[in-house]
Amino acid sequence: MSLLGRLVLAITRFRPVEALFTRFRVGRRVATRFVAGETLDDAVSVARRLNDAGFVVSLDHLGEHVTDLGLARRARDDYLKCLDRIAAEGIDGNISVKLTQLGLGFEDAEAAAAVRDLARRAAELGLTITIDMEESAHTRATVETYEAVQRETGNLGIALQAYLYRTPDDLSRLGRLGGHIRLCKGAYDEPDEVAWRHPAEVDAAFDTVLDELMRTEETIPAIATHDEERIALARRLASGRSGPFEFQMLYGVRNRLQQQLVAEGYRVRVYVPYGDSWYPYLTRRMAERPANLWFFVRALFGR
Repeated sequence: MSLLGRLVLAITRFRPVEALFTRFRVGRRVATRFVAGETLDDAVSVARRLNDAGFVVSLDHLGEHVTDLGLARRARDDYLKCLDRIAAEGIDGNISVKLTQLGLGFEDAEAAAAVRDLARRAAELGLTITIDMEESAHTRATVETYEAVQRETGNLGIALQAYLYRTPDDLSRLGRLGGHIRLCKGAYDEPDEVAWRHPAEVDAAFDTVLDELMRTEETIPAIATHDEERIALARRLASGRSGPFEFQMLYGVRNRLQQQLVAEGYRVRVYVPYGDSWYPYLTRRMAERPANLWFFVRALFGR
């Protein structure tokens, strides 16, 4: 993450700044540009519209770092309802889940059990699930949980963050398990001991992992970036690939680029977050790519 990105994160952690976004209309207007809404109905409405425009979707009921067992189980149940609704509505999409929302970090066995419940329900419905990657403190447990459940059900995917030093080894370990792998640059402020921090180093790491991922025929690459240079590289690498792949992008960010890729025949999955716990998501989007600040400023003024 760049110095400007770390500064943005630091600023957004101040309570007056958080209050501006979460309590006042002007801040919530910014959120609704990048978050589908606070209810599953809101997310389904956005998903239908995106499907009609040629996109596939991944619905994410926002929340993370739950430390109450009841809330973790409620999050699991909310995702079960989301899976049922996707199937009932005939939505072309899946769900993305964060394991700390399901209890990882304070009740790891509960989180693993929840992932199994979700994966089994998804398999019954013919759907898939993506396991999001969070801070590096949770990477090992996330990888281990994914690996165990994917071997059982075969309908999962996982996000890997290119800026982590360990990611090439994780790809080698997980790339033969089938499913899909979402490759992103990384959205957390990690220390030098575990991650590349300079933007040029992160780009180079992404390119290296992307090259290997596109050579891995057993899994479906899901290239999660709005960076046109990285997208151009993926398109070049795709010429030597026999299996499918897709681009993944965030709801409300670079809509014209998303539309252009769909018009050119590429499969594009839009990540559609919803729920009332949207503030941490919003701040990471601003920090991970400072160019996104322009989108937030425009949204702030209703443009």
